[in-house]
Amino acid sequence: MGFAIFLLLVTVLGAGAAAAWVPVARGSQWLKPLLAFSGAYLFTLTITHILPEALQMLPDRPAQVGYWVLAGFFGQLLLEVFSQGVEHGHVHHEAAHGPHDTGGRVPFLLLGALVIHSILEGSILVHAPEVGHMSQNFYAIVVGVALHHIPAAFALATLLRLRLGSFRRVWPWLLLFALASPVGIVLSNYVVLSELLSGGLYAALLGLVAGNFLHVSTTILFETSPEHRLNWPKLGATLAGLLLALAVA
Repeated sequence: MGFAIFLLLVTVLGAGAAAAWVPVARGSQWLKPLLAFSGAYLFTLTITHILPEALQMLPDRPAQVGYWVLAGFFGQLLLEVFSQGVEHGHVHHEAAHGPHDTGGRVPFLLLGALVIHSILEGSILVHAPEVGHMSQNFYAIVVGVALHHIPAAFALATLLRLRLGSFRRVWPWLLLFALASPVGIVLSNYVVLSELLSGGLYAALLGLVAGNFLHVSTTILFETSPEHRLNWPKLGATLAGLLLALAVA
């Protein structure tokens, strides 16, 4: 558990720190294969681990899981209205500078959307025998979340630096984002674990986050090849992510 929290913190803070010295144009180039890899990995884990586990927890009510998946999918669509796609490595000009010259101001709505997204991701990372295969594949899911956070942290740090004008002012907000998933882990494992494991609440949470992951991962995969041309590095990264996720099943 401690290693999972450490990994999530280090990946966000490390990727955010890289934004201080890697130019945005160069960063976007090396992020594309990573995005393809993380998108394929996250999509495969969702299909092979998270959704089956949620359905097994509610074998007599599978439709309920489907409703939660839909809620997660379209809920993420709503969150991205505020986050501007930072979850999948986007830094839009309007988000960075604001529609009405808001340079110097912290984009609280954007940060709030990212924090909610990250807390939900962390909340499914329950490491207890009662959750079956999800517990066995705990670290496989942790790696997926960590990989997903690398481009998000890079994009967030870049956006905040453009807005705030100083990288020193970025660190408190980057740390807030870094702590969000660990907070979700702590809440689920130590605060509300007994409540989660009763009444199908954990299955509902898995369905909700599965929908969230499906939206994020498919968006990543579609956006890495917007021209619909064969790109060997991206194809290789996508296949690598798929095979690694299958290997840890």
